[in-house]
Amino acid sequence: MLNRVILIGRLTRDPELRYTTNGKPVVRFTLAVDRQRAPQGERSTDFIDIVAWEKLAETVHNYLNKGRLAAVQGRLQVRSYEAKDGQRRRVWEVVADQVSFLDRPPSEEAAHDPFLAPDAVPEDGQEEDVPF
Repeated sequence: MLNRVILIGRLTRDPELRYTTNGKPVVRFTLAVDRQRAPQGERSTDFIDIVAWEKLAETVHNYLNKGRLAAVQGRLQVRSYEAKDGQRRRVWEVVADQVSFLDRPPSEEAAHDPFLAPDAVPEDGQEEDVPF
Protein backbone atom coordinates (compact mmCIF):
# COMPACT_ATOMS: atom_id res chain seq x y z
CA MET A 1 0.00 0.00 0.00
CA LEU A 2 1.14 3.50 -0.71
CA ASN A 3 0.14 6.82 0.83
CA ARG A 4 2.50 9.52 -0.46
CA VAL A 5 1.69 13.15 -1.23
CA ILE A 6 3.96 15.70 -2.93
CA LEU A 7 2.77 19.31 -3.18
CA ILE A 8 4.24 22.64 -4.28
CA GLY A 9 2.49 25.85 -3.32
CA ARG A 10 2.53 29.04 -1.30
CA LEU A 11 1.74 29.43 2.38
CA THR A 12 -1.56 31.23 2.93
CA ARG A 13 -0.60 32.40 6.43
CA ASP A 14 2.29 32.23 8.87
CA PRO A 15 2.77 28.74 10.37
CA GLU A 16 1.25 28.25 13.85
CA LEU A 17 3.58 26.51 16.31
CA ARG A 18 2.12 24.81 19.39
CA TYR A 19 3.27 22.19 21.87
CA THR A 20 1.50 19.05 23.00
CA THR A 21 0.95 18.43 26.72
CA ASN A 22 4.21 16.45 26.79
CA GLY A 23 6.16 19.25 25.09
CA LYS A 24 6.28 17.91 21.51
CA PRO A 25 6.30 20.77 18.93
CA VAL A 26 3.68 20.70 16.18
CA VAL A 27 3.16 23.28 13.44
CA ARG A 28 0.14 23.80 11.20
CA PHE A 29 -0.09 25.81 7.99
CA THR A 30 -2.07 25.88 4.78
CA LEU A 31 -0.57 25.53 1.32
CA ALA A 32 -2.30 27.06 -1.72
CA VAL A 33 -1.68 24.66 -4.61
CA ASP A 34 -2.70 25.66 -8.14
CA ARG A 35 -4.38 23.06 -10.30
CA GLN A 36 -3.54 22.69 -13.96
CA ARG A 37 -5.50 25.09 -16.12
CA ALA A 38 -8.77 23.81 -17.47
CA PRO A 39 -9.28 23.82 -21.25
CA GLN A 40 -11.19 27.10 -20.88
CA GLY A 41 -8.10 28.65 -19.26
CA GLU A 42 -9.64 28.99 -15.81
CA ARG A 43 -7.29 28.51 -12.90
CA SER A 44 -8.36 26.98 -9.60
CA THR A 45 -6.54 26.52 -6.34
CA ASP A 46 -6.73 23.90 -3.61
CA PHE A 47 -6.00 24.89 -0.01
CA ILE A 48 -4.32 21.97 1.73
CA ASP A 49 -3.82 21.79 5.50
CA ILE A 50 -0.31 20.68 6.49
CA VAL A 51 0.95 19.39 9.85
CA ALA A 52 4.61 18.87 10.81
CA TRP A 53 6.09 17.58 14.05
CA GLU A 54 9.18 17.96 16.23
CA LYS A 55 12.36 19.45 14.65
CA LEU A 56 10.65 19.92 11.27
CA ALA A 57 7.86 21.87 13.01
CA GLU A 58 10.37 24.25 14.60
CA THR A 59 12.28 24.70 11.33
CA VAL A 60 9.11 25.51 9.38
CA HIS A 61 8.01 27.97 12.07
CA ASN A 62 11.39 29.71 12.13
CA TYR A 63 12.02 30.01 8.38
CA LEU A 64 8.72 30.04 6.50
CA ASN A 65 5.98 32.65 6.47
CA LYS A 66 2.95 33.75 4.48
CA GLY A 67 3.53 33.87 0.73
CA ARG A 68 6.67 31.72 0.66
CA LEU A 69 6.94 28.94 -1.93
CA ALA A 70 7.48 25.46 -0.48
CA ALA A 71 7.43 21.80 -1.48
CA VAL A 72 5.87 19.39 1.00
CA GLN A 73 6.21 15.62 1.03
CA GLY A 74 4.28 13.44 3.40
CA ARG A 75 1.19 11.29 3.81
CA LEU A 76 -2.53 12.04 3.70
CA GLN A 77 -4.26 11.61 7.03
CA VAL A 78 -7.99 11.64 7.72
CA ARG A 79 -9.06 12.11 11.30
CA SER A 80 -12.36 12.80 12.98
CA TYR A 81 -13.31 14.68 16.11
CA GLU A 82 -16.39 15.91 17.93
CA ALA A 83 -17.00 19.64 17.52
CA LYS A 84 -18.31 21.90 20.28
CA ASP A 85 -21.80 21.63 18.79
CA GLY A 86 -21.70 17.83 19.23
CA GLN A 87 -21.31 17.06 15.51
CA ARG A 88 -18.67 14.61 14.27
CA ARG A 89 -16.26 16.32 11.86
CA ARG A 90 -13.62 14.89 9.54
CA VAL A 91 -10.38 16.61 8.63
CA TRP A 92 -8.07 15.79 5.72
CA GLU A 93 -4.50 16.97 6.17
CA VAL A 94 -1.00 16.14 4.99
CA VAL A 95 1.43 15.05 7.69
CA ALA A 96 4.74 16.36 6.36
CA ASP A 97 7.97 14.45 6.72
CA GLN A 98 9.90 16.81 4.42
CA VAL A 99 9.47 20.52 3.65
CA SER A 100 11.73 22.24 1.10
CA PHE A 101 12.01 26.02 0.85
CA LEU A 102 11.80 26.94 -2.83
CA ASP A 103 12.43 30.67 -2.64
CA ARG A 104 14.29 33.14 -0.47
CA PRO A 105 12.68 35.59 1.93
CA PRO A 106 12.14 38.96 0.22
CA SER A 107 14.92 40.78 2.12
CA GLU A 108 17.40 37.96 1.49
CA GLU A 109 16.45 37.84 -2.20
CA ALA A 110 17.30 41.52 -2.64
CA ALA A 111 20.59 41.17 -0.80
CA HIS A 112 21.81 38.37 -3.12
CA ASP A 113 20.50 39.72 -6.43
CA PRO A 114 22.40 42.76 -7.79
CA PHE A 115 19.41 43.69 -9.96
CA LEU A 116 17.10 43.87 -6.93
CA ALA A 117 19.55 45.33 -4.38
CA PRO A 118 19.39 49.12 -4.17
CA ASP A 119 22.65 50.90 -4.94
CA ALA A 120 24.60 47.71 -5.63
CA VAL A 121 28.25 48.73 -5.68
CA PRO A 122 31.29 46.41 -5.59
CA GLU A 123 32.98 46.00 -2.19
CA ASP A 124 35.96 48.18 -3.13
CA GLY A 125 33.56 51.10 -3.67
CA GLN A 126 34.59 51.45 -7.33
CA GLU A 127 32.16 50.85 -10.12
CA GLU A 128 33.49 48.48 -12.74
CA ASP A 129 33.72 49.35 -16.44
CA VAL A 130 31.20 47.30 -18.33
CA PRO A 131 32.57 46.02 -21.67
CA PHE A 132 29.43 46.85 -23.68
